[in-house]
Amino acid sequence: MSIYKDYIKEIEERKIQGLHPKPIDGAELLSEIIAQIKDSGNEDRPDSLKFFIYNTLPGTTSAAGVKAKFLKEIILGESKVEEISPAYAFELLSHMKGGPSIEVLLDLALGNDISIAKDAANVLKTQVFLYEADTNRLKEAFNNGNEIAKDIIESYAKAEFFTKLPDVAEEIRVVTFIAGEGDISTDLLSPGNQAHSRSDRELHGKCMITPQAQDEIRALQAQHPDKSVMLIAEKGTMGVGSSRMSGVNNVALWTGKQASPYIPFVNIAPIVGGTNGISPIFLTTVDVTGGIGIDLKNWVKKLDENGNPVRNENGDIVLEEAYSVATGTVFTINTKTKKLYNGDQELIDISKAFTPQKVEFIKAGGSYAIVFGKKLQTFAAQLLGIEAPVVFAPSKEISHEGQGLTAVEKIFNRNAVGITPGKVLHAGSDVRVQVNIVGSQDTTGLMTSQELESMAATVISPIVDGAYQSGCHTASVWDKKAQANIPKLMKFMNEFGLITARDPKGEYHAMTDVIHKVLNDITVDEWAIIIGGDSHTRMSKGVAFGADSGTVALALATGEASMPIPESVKVTFKGDMKEHMDFRDVVHATQAQMLKQFGGENVFQGRIIEVHIGTLPADQAFTFTDWTAEMKAKASINISEDNTLIESLEIAKGRIQIMIDKGMDNHNQVLQGLINKADKRIAEIRSGEKPALTPDSNAKYYAEVVVDLDVIVEPMIADPDVNNEDVSKRYTHDTIRDLSYYGGEKKVDLGFVGSCMVHKGDLKIVSQMLRNLEKQNGKVEFNAPLVVAAPTYNIIDELKAEGDWELLEKYSGFEFDDNAPKGEARTEYKNVMYLERPGCNLCMGNQEKAAKGDTVLATSTRLFQGRVVEDSERKKGESLLASTPVVVLSAIIGRIPNIDEYKAAVEGIDLTKFAPPIKELVQVGH
Repeated sequence: MSIYKDYIKEIEERKIQGLHPKPIDGAELLSEIIAQIKDSGNEDRPDSLKFFIYNTLPGTTSAAGVKAKFLKEIILGESKVEEISPAYAFELLSHMKGGPSIEVLLDLALGNDISIAKDAANVLKTQVFLYEADTNRLKEAFNNGNEIAKDIIESYAKAEFFTKLPDVAEEIRVVTFIAGEGDISTDLLSPGNQAHSRSDRELHGKCMITPQAQDEIRALQAQHPDKSVMLIAEKGTMGVGSSRMSGVNNVALWTGKQASPYIPFVNIAPIVGGTNGISPIFLTTVDVTGGIGIDLKNWVKKLDENGNPVRNENGDIVLEEAYSVATGTVFTINTKTKKLYNGDQELIDISKAFTPQKVEFIKAGGSYAIVFGKKLQTFAAQLLGIEAPVVFAPSKEISHEGQGLTAVEKIFNRNAVGITPGKVLHAGSDVRVQVNIVGSQDTTGLMTSQELESMAATVISPIVDGAYQSGCHTASVWDKKAQANIPKLMKFMNEFGLITARDPKGEYHAMTDVIHKVLNDITVDEWAIIIGGDSHTRMSKGVAFGADSGTVALALATGEASMPIPESVKVTFKGDMKEHMDFRDVVHATQAQMLKQFGGENVFQGRIIEVHIGTLPADQAFTFTDWTAEMKAKASINISEDNTLIESLEIAKGRIQIMIDKGMDNHNQVLQGLINKADKRIAEIRSGEKPALTPDSNAKYYAEVVVDLDVIVEPMIADPDVNNEDVSKRYTHDTIRDLSYYGGEKKVDLGFVGSCMVHKGDLKIVSQMLRNLEKQNGKVEFNAPLVVAAPTYNIIDELKAEGDWELLEKYSGFEFDDNAPKGEARTEYKNVMYLERPGCNLCMGNQEKAAKGDTVLATSTRLFQGRVVEDSERKKGESLLASTPVVVLSAIIGRIPNIDEYKAAVEGIDLTKFAPPIKELVQVGH
């Protein structure tokens, strides 16, 4: 059977699911389709034409290469297709977004047929996805006196690819659709358990919210054909949680507009809103698609006659509705006045959604085009020896004389590209920065590879110090979905230049370590900027930003990222930790104390948390920086003492060497280069030449939070509060309760020790508690299942060497076997301990899940509805988050313990301790 017949069979199967033909990305299939187009009598010719024109993916896919070559033949008259004239062939090339299409257009523009050359030049003037190989061809032709090349370059210098685009409409009319009340997690827009389908955009689109919601959106579109549907988080923040390009893709698929008539299921320009705005990580993704994100502020604090907030009987601030955004409400967005209107009534100022830079993204159909366009204009102007005309909005440069720098301001100034020489920038400045470390995870990696193909990138930028493709999100179950997707992803990323968790050649053992742990290890400079395809890209060295798959692709391709320098909130500590407390409790208490200090206002949201931990090595400090995603911070920076940083870098070197010993380094010796950088940084610190990064003593912060360790006397549990009468306060991570709240009575159906929040010390706590209980009772019996997933293989190796793993094995009812990985997810759990393969496991929710309706107590990060556990008909599923000792003891006794039971169980256990630095970690005299 031919590949085409296989494709037709697949189309019939997709019809049953209500799906259109899958877009074509393979050269072999498209070559057969082209052969059928050339055969005028072929019965499949009409369909083949449609597939060729409307259903072939652009960029650097192998299919795009075949398509571009055939269009070139048509333009040159070497092939004749009645339905595709040379002019139409040029139009099709203009929508192919770089790579082979640019190569063909350059061939034609620099060829001998002047008429064809001019037509090709006109198309090239609209393109921005050119790389060095392309611009080198133009440069060579220009230097040789080629007039067509000169004409193209002059157009690029004027940025006509941007200036000739239509302006953003002055008025955009929208009709509202409330997606949910409270924070809208990206899990609602793109569920983790459907991660396998993300690269199939139409199929994945079917999982957004619910089928009923999709029907309601369709109904609104039918009633309001001249308006865009605006998706809203009522009384909450839109897009909290994971960094999912697939979430925005789904919103755009249902409510946006098609990017090109010739590219299926790639939509742009979604419009979203939230009472409390848009999560920073989600807003970046909205920018990637040329969309609009609005902070609606439609609920405000109710004030008394003295102007103070009114509180209810629970002490919570009472809100009152400023205006309604009920589903079906029609608003007008005015992009000139930057106001939101209901009819003639002005509602709010929305100027933050329409900064000059954001208007450019909207006009260009996304931020990529602007990034590449600016590079292209700079190249052309330099080649012509002229100053580039001012076309794009100048980057905002904010500088306050005499004001010191926060840690993030120092890092951004060090890594800034293209700023005014000698100018020191403060928060609010728009900066293009060099990216040092990039991470791609496996459930968004296929989308990242698609983005790289669409922007015609073929190799990692040489200015990136290191990049890693993980396998942790699909580590638990090696099922058919994973087997179909992951090898293809690893091959692509390995060839692109990343260090990959799985070896496409099969020579080294698969390393399914949690991506954040690996990125934390390969970050060997606290001045680094890290971009990763997951919201928990929150390293305890450097400043790390979780990002969508597109921003990750851009960082890989260009080695750069663009963003404003965020404001910072300084977090310091006072007092002493109680002997029975674990550092995880300090992390949760930080959030609770901050909310109390600021009257319920989350001052962390959208800002950098600069946490002065000082004395904790990177592994343990990561427990704090990791949780800042749940605090809704944009990122975090850990300020370390010199000796602590040296210790962290030495540990990192050892782990990178293990990766080298496994055979994971590539021909560029990226991993060895990181060890060399770590050695250099250690030498700088030891010599005093360049001590560990600290902020200036006169730096300015949005707020300062002092965490009092003395008042943390009980373990602290993050509770989803699933039955709160105020729906907007469920699943927020802001409800932090002490152990005594539960009275030693709350039943626990399953315990989970794992995820990026735990480190080696946590696994040793598990073994120590089992050893203690065995001594006390002669045996250990579990009254609830306990799932244990070490985040990395090196932790297991060290536990084996130290004798802890043997005890864990003794009490386990299941131990992972790399030689026989699970082929399907577990659906039932017995009251035993499960030793699972390193990776994300239950935390991700895309493979393993607890039984519906269970109460889960976990060390992980997410408590969103349906993430770790789904609701059942009998009760709501709930995932409470706590420290390792609380989780272990709860699984053993089958309920949350009381404080006396807890204290007895942890006596003599080496919990993760923390003592604040004695001296203030600042730089004086700047």
